[in-house]
Amino acid sequence: MNVSELMKRDTISVLPGTTVADAARIMLANHVSGLPVVDEAGALVGIVTEGDLLRRAEIGTDGKPAGWLKSLLLPSAAASDYVHTHARHVSGVMTHNPVFVTPETGLAEVADLMIRKHIKRLPVLSQGKLVGVISRTDLLRVLARRLIDVPTAVTDESIGHYIEAELAHAHWAPKSGLRVKVQDKVVTLSGTIFSDEERQAVTVIAENAPGVKEVKDDMMFVDPGSGLAFPPGD
Repeated sequence: MNVSELMKRDTISVLPGTTVADAARIMLANHVSGLPVVDEAGALVGIVTEGDLLRRAEIGTDGKPAGWLKSLLLPSAAASDYVHTHARHVSGVMTHNPVFVTPETGLAEVADLMIRKHIKRLPVLSQGKLVGVISRTDLLRVLARRLIDVPTAVTDESIGHYIEAELAHAHWAPKSGLRVKVQDKVVTLSGTIFSDEERQAVTVIAENAPGVKEVKDDMMFVDPGSGLAFPPGD
C-alpha cells in the first residue's frame, strides 16, 4: 500500500501572505494540526503547524528576550527569534523546506519519517506541486481496519501454518522445543522459552493469527544461567 491510496486530495493550504490569525482559525475549524504553504503557482514553499505557533508573544509563551550577549554575537539569530514569535504572517513562522512524500511512497517509509522527524502530517508532491496530505490519522484508520477484518475461511490448520511461518521468520524465537497446538481456533503454546520477552513475543504471534479465539500459555521458562525450569505463572 502506498500514499496515493490513503492521502487526502482536497487539501487545505495557505499562502505565505496569509495572516497567522487566519491560519490558526483554519486549523481549528478543520481539526488539522498543520497546513501546507504554497506559492501562487501551487508549489510547496513551507508548512505551518501547531508547533510553529507555540511560542507567541500574544499568549506570553515567547520566552525571555534575547540577552545583550546573544544580540551582540548573534544578532541574526536574535532577530529571527523575534520574527518567529511576533510575525503577523505565515511566512514569518512557517517551517521552510518541509519534508514531503510522493503518491508512490510506501507506508513503511511514511511511518519511518513521521517517527524520526516527529511529524504528524506530510505534504504529498507530484511534479513539484501539492496534490494531497497524509497524516498519522490516515495510518491509524488502516490499522483499525486490519485489526477488525477477519478472513472468513479460517481453519485450525491455517492458524497453525500462520504461527509456524511467523516463528520461522523470527530470529529471536526458539527454534526447537516450542510446540503449537490448535483446536477449535484455540491455540495452546507449550515447550520452553528463555525469557519473559520471548514468552510475550511468541504469545503475540499466536494472538495475531487470523481467526484465533484464544491463546493458552503452557510454555516453560528455563533460566539460561542456572538451567532451572519454571512452569507458567512462576
